[in-house]
Amino acid sequence: MTPITEVEGRRLALSNLGKVLHPATGTTKGELLHYYATVGPVILPHLRDRPVSFLRYPDGPAGQLFFSKNPPPGTPSWVRTSPVPRSDAPGARQVLVQDLASLMWAANLVVEFHTPQWRAASPAVADRLVLDLDPGPPATVVECCRVALHLRERLARDGLEAWAKTSGAKGLHLLVPLVPTPSARVSEYARQLAVEAEAALPGLVVHRMARALRTGKVFVDHSQNAAAKTTATPYTLRARPLPTVSAPVTWEEVGECADPGALTLLLDDIAPRVERYGDLLAPLFAPERAGVLP
Repeated sequence: MTPITEVEGRRLALSNLGKVLHPATGTTKGELLHYYATVGPVILPHLRDRPVSFLRYPDGPAGQLFFSKNPPPGTPSWVRTSPVPRSDAPGARQVLVQDLASLMWAANLVVEFHTPQWRAASPAVADRLVLDLDPGPPATVVECCRVALHLRERLARDGLEAWAKTSGAKGLHLLVPLVPTPSARVSEYARQLAVEAEAALPGLVVHRMARALRTGKVFVDHSQNAAAKTTATPYTLRARPLPTVSAPVTWEEVGECADPGALTLLLDDIAPRVERYGDLLAPLFAPERAGVLP
């Protein structure tokens, strides 16, 4: 029998709560749902008003994974959707996760949350810039941290503030709040930063995606600023063998990182961090912190 629960006046059927999704840690679907209920206050501001794409992994990371932009079949009528400009699907709509009930409905599908750098009311007008630092083995997140510190200083020279989060995979994401700016302009600036970083740190950074160039280096992926692209939402769980989270980290943690495991943050690590720090990415929502591209 599927348990029914009520969340903010909405009735939800939560299924397969005892199903183990991450065998390495024994993490169950019920624990995943408890995680999202607990971090709702910090993840919802990062989801709200942004069309959500889902990477679904209903049988865990070792099972079938599929990416979904369209509202899934059976989406309740009370879950809000928004029209989105998509060349591959005129008239398309995507889900907006606006409240705890919508969050728990989506989490019950077992998903990673991915969002664009713009809000539904202003498609292709970004209010944040993202740089995805992706290490090519044998490089690790340790090298990503070195690159992140360089990019933080470089952005500061242009009057821009950066905050960091783990990708939940192998690398780091840098996020910069912006006065709303056309995505094409943000993409151009982000690419320029990546090219400059490679010139400044040629033994450490590469700005092109080709795998052959990336061995032992950090790929500064600037492409996620394109209007059609999305990035793992802060606080989303990832479809990885361990229940890793794309979680904010302090610049002190970045500066002190000497061990690849130091910035591997798991589901159980997040609530104590939120209790200690609040949302480390809260400055992204402060209008006075929003920067203007040079």
